[in-house]
Amino acid sequence: MYDVVIVGGGPSGATAAEDLARSGHKVALLDRAGRIKPCGGAIPPRLIEDFHIPDEMLVAKITTARMISPTGRKVDIPIENGFVGMVDREDFDEYLRDRAAKAGAVRATGTYKRIDREAGVTKVIYRDKVSGNERELPCKLVIGADGARSNVARDEVPGGDRIPYVVAYHEIIEAPGAVGDYDPMRCDVIYDGRISPDFYGWVFPHGKSASVGMGSMVKGVDLKQATADLRAASGLADCPTIRKEGAPIPLKPLDRWDNGKDVVLAGDAAGVVAPSSGEGIYYAMAGGRVAATAAAACLASGRVKDLRLARQLFMREHKTVFRVLASMQNAYYKSDERRERFVSLCHDIDVQRLTFEAYMNKKLVKARPMAHLKIGLKNLAHLTRLVPAAYT
Repeated sequence: MYDVVIVGGGPSGATAAEDLARSGHKVALLDRAGRIKPCGGAIPPRLIEDFHIPDEMLVAKITTARMISPTGRKVDIPIENGFVGMVDREDFDEYLRDRAAKAGAVRATGTYKRIDREAGVTKVIYRDKVSGNERELPCKLVIGADGARSNVARDEVPGGDRIPYVVAYHEIIEAPGAVGDYDPMRCDVIYDGRISPDFYGWVFPHGKSASVGMGSMVKGVDLKQATADLRAASGLADCPTIRKEGAPIPLKPLDRWDNGKDVVLAGDAAGVVAPSSGEGIYYAMAGGRVAATAAAACLASGRVKDLRLARQLFMREHKTVFRVLASMQNAYYKSDERRERFVSLCHDIDVQRLTFEAYMNKKLVKARPMAHLKIGLKNLAHLTRLVPAAYT
């Protein structure tokens, strides 16, 4: 009998497993293995600090972000007094799973099938990858960390089957050194309706490789062709392709994360990917941590209502940031004319500083009220077309 069975071994599930194991709980971590999520791989300093990520896991340290508009307008934003770390999810996720196992979590490899509750005992039923047979993991609680379109969420949590998402696709390619318009020290974010009519494309360095991809909610968009166009524009068309990956990325936290008895969600399964930016690794790990906290509280108290703590703790810290980012996406991602204005707005030094301070530390900065006022007025001027799109 396990205290907690965690379904899904990505950053969220692995973090929850490690936290619970380190606090003395008996934990099983169920993962399919061999699945790599398409992801640019950027992690901010706060993640590195909060979750004790060693330097050797970073495949690159980025010092500049470039925003590119539909007309090809480029705005380079330096990352002052620091860097953004880059990880390759194939190695990073396995590192986190292995760290959880070293802390005491038991790893199981297979595919989640369902949750049974015969004779009052909760059991996670899965198909073992090696034998192909169905096996069971009896437990007191379940954490569903099995990604967007989570099967656990669909089966157990009201509304868990109705989460909005972007379909993301990327290619990991060999990209040694500077090639064409590609800079191994710079992340490029491309806001162009020809690449994505409602999201963006990216070219993110990973040391000797790079992630090139995009996302969209619009049906019929050719993700592979858009990615090929991105590669060509950056001078990466002829670079060998290492692997190709696609998956849904949720864009809105679910209104409820637990089933009121023995299941709580975490990470993408709960919808905790930041709007506008699509950033997910930090929020997945933060979501795994609050799910572990809620599970531990429930086990200690015997009160199932303590499972609600996961969402309450997460939203208490991140709700405002998510609301601001959602407003930005709704305002600027609707058309190329709006995207052009958004990139123009990024020329402002206060926008640059406040944006990266918020990204690096995961908090909205309140220390410079005049800067906020200035940004608000410029934002209003662009949205009402009081200034031309090229205005800075």
